[in-house]
Amino acid sequence: MNDVLDEARLQQHHHNHFLEERVFSLRNEFARSGFVKLRDIVDEGLREAVTDEVNGLIERQLERRDLRLATTDNTPRYMSVVRSEFIAENSPLICALSKSTVLLHTLSLIAGTPVVPSVSKDEEYLITKQERKGDTHGWHWGDYSFALIWIIQTPSVAKGGMLQCVPHTSWDKTNPRIHELLCSNPIATYGFKTGDIYFLRTDTTLHRTVPLNEDVTRVILNMTWAAEKDLHSSLHGNDRWWEDQHVEAAKNPL
Repeated sequence: MNDVLDEARLQQHHHNHFLEERVFSLRNEFARSGFVKLRDIVDEGLREAVTDEVNGLIERQLERRDLRLATTDNTPRYMSVVRSEFIAENSPLICALSKSTVLLHTLSLIAGTPVVPSVSKDEEYLITKQERKGDTHGWHWGDYSFALIWIIQTPSVAKGGMLQCVPHTSWDKTNPRIHELLCSNPIATYGFKTGDIYFLRTDTTLHRTVPLNEDVTRVILNMTWAAEKDLHSSLHGNDRWWEDQHVEAAKNPL
């Protein structure tokens, strides 16, 4: 992985951009909103490399999904996707980033708890492409606690380039009651520019992409991680990897 990701360069970038006062502010914002923009979590060159990687993967494997999920009150999924396993098999850069000690250490500081690279193989990554009027990743929660979302391409807010969130909610898969939650809680709406990145508390933040109101393109890369509470077992496998790396990062704080 060192061949595809310069950890020392990323470490220096974080040392320069994520000083203690900023991390304190981000941690409080994240605790309050379940959402923070982190466009500079990587430098411009690395962000462009990830963009090229995503576009290349889309050219190689893209599957259309048009469905509604009962576990989220039949909210829609109208989009095309590149599956997690395909990304893992064909993108060393994305794999390296998702397990980067530097990246995970900074995200853990912002989250206020360890961000753990141990999720099921079908949940590690997702690339979504929405391009038709009405396309959306409808209201939902995540099975795991954290996601870093890369806005590879987005339309203007006037055309639907927005995310909506309801933080501090919980998912009962047998009775999600999403519409009741929407009626009884304020909904935060966020707009983006191409190249933005945001960190989301996905297990307690009900969220959706606003449906496109014309045929325009929205492309997103999602990296997913767990919190320790998600593991439901003692450390093993990738979880042991996290323990070792977190101890090492603690020896070398930003």
